[in-house]
Amino acid sequence: MPLRHTLNLMRTALFFLTVLLVLGTASLGCRHELILPEGPDEVVTDPQDTIPDPPVDTADYSGTPCSPDTAYFQNQVLPLLVSACAKSGCHDAITRAEGINLTSYAGAFSDGIVKPFNPTDSKLYKVLIDTDPDDRMPRPPDPPLTQEQKALIYKWIQQGALNNVCNENYGGCDTVGVTYAGFIAPLMANKCQGCHSGANASGNIRLTTYSEVRTQALNGRLYGSISWQTGYRKMPEGGVQFSACFQNKIKAWINAGMPQ
Repeated sequence: MPLRHTLNLMRTALFFLTVLLVLGTASLGCRHELILPEGPDEVVTDPQDTIPDPPVDTADYSGTPCSPDTAYFQNQVLPLLVSACAKSGCHDAITRAEGINLTSYAGAFSDGIVKPFNPTDSKLYKVLIDTDPDDRMPRPPDPPLTQEQKALIYKWIQQGALNNVCNENYGGCDTVGVTYAGFIAPLMANKCQGCHSGANASGNIRLTTYSEVRTQALNGRLYGSISWQTGYRKMPEGGVQFSACFQNKIKAWINAGMPQ
């Protein structure tokens, strides 16, 4: 066989061998399974408990238990004065209308408006019961204080207008069986309704009835505000934050379905 013919046969055989190797490699590559990119982890939320936990309750539950026969300035009177009277434009620390600042114990004695043991001669009490709209405090269109709130101021002055305080949760913080009538309503009346009631309610949010409070609980504003969460206005405005125990009680009430 001529040498040239032999070389041509060798070149042809080499060409087909190369093709077979390429096809074999490609077929092996097709045997790998398709690998999809991993997606984000599924986030599962519990619709029954979407409220963040309140801070750990580290309060001291010793001290003086509260007596129903005593009016306490720090626990009852001051929060009521801050809520109903120490508003912007009235008797807050900045405006000081008529030189009176009702955001502290010393301020409650401004201009002699409190005379210990003599509520009927104390201006602080007299303006609360005045029937003349031009003299009554809080000024219209804000609603007047309730009879219970007026009685509280009367009792406090009658007992000497002391700068006293008691432990509202003496012995421990009980979050079992919290109800609107038993805990939430009195809390709103004493610390929130001064701003959140009447025709000019702050933020157009009223907290005077069960339905109104329930609405704010359902939309998250109630707990978000009293626990001072980011994105919510801190409440009570200008006052002291609710204790961890109170936050726990409000959270327990909401999670229990807001019983009346």
